[in-house]
Amino acid sequence: MDLFDILLSASFWAAAIRIASPLIFATIGELICERAGVLNLGIEGIMVAGAFAGWISVWAGLPLWGGVAVALLVGMAFGALHSVLSVPFGLSQHVVGVGITLLATSVTFYTYRVVLPEVSSPPKIQAFQPYEIPLLSDIPLLGPALFSQTPLTYAAFVLALITGLVLFRTPLGLAVRAAGENPSAVAAQGLSVTAIRMGAVIVGSGFMAVGGAFLTMSAFDSFFFDMVGGRGWICIALVVFGAWRPGKAVLGAILFAAFDALQIRVQQTSLGTVIPYQIFLMMPYVLSILALVLMSRSAQVPAALMVPFNKGTR
Repeated sequence: MDLFDILLSASFWAAAIRIASPLIFATIGELICERAGVLNLGIEGIMVAGAFAGWISVWAGLPLWGGVAVALLVGMAFGALHSVLSVPFGLSQHVVGVGITLLATSVTFYTYRVVLPEVSSPPKIQAFQPYEIPLLSDIPLLGPALFSQTPLTYAAFVLALITGLVLFRTPLGLAVRAAGENPSAVAAQGLSVTAIRMGAVIVGSGFMAVGGAFLTMSAFDSFFFDMVGGRGWICIALVVFGAWRPGKAVLGAILFAAFDALQIRVQQTSLGTVIPYQIFLMMPYVLSILALVLMSRSAQVPAALMVPFNKGTR
């Protein structure tokens, strides 16, 4: 199979959409935080915590959607801690974010060892199964790629659509965007910049955790260490790539996922016998960096991103 055949195969694009799904959840969560003026570097650890919380809840007996809800709540709890430290206290968002990542990851690994002390390999759960949407799944190429996915994948795209509508078509979205652009104007309207920013971080962190839960409850059926594998940091780059707009961020996630799916398949071609596999593993990250450099040159960063706000000051 040559490169042209790979790019025109439904299985390739189905894999790309599946790989992009957790990135979409986490990227949308980070985008909400940054639109409100808060950089959330806790995303990597929050995704790890969400992956574990969702999986262990289902293993303990909750239904799959119950596991998603637990992951959401765990993410929101870490988001609440992040928001308290970074918004009213005004601590460095870089330091707080890295601290949250370390805390969430450490708590997750500790809890895993406490709950499953004698387990050499993690138990499996019955994960979400692909659901084919009638009629739409029969469309050539597009159908198997988009409409034969698991329910969480559909939820990821619905979340991106709803987020875009809320941010750019509702008063709430206007307030969130204003908190990241001109918080003094928000305060002048009698709104609480602190409450808006804290709410955005809490909600966004919940979505990040659901992105992690996708890995254990939809992509795989178990939890293992390092399964997030740096996806959180990729999502931060995808927010910049998407110019802080949900639609573009989703396209960026699909682009990265396509690179990732492509390198797996290219390794199985004749090129895989002559080129070291490390080159293929590196390819999606190198191509994503190049795309990020090209797209970010024209991106407009929220003016008040990472700028603490104290009421009564300019």
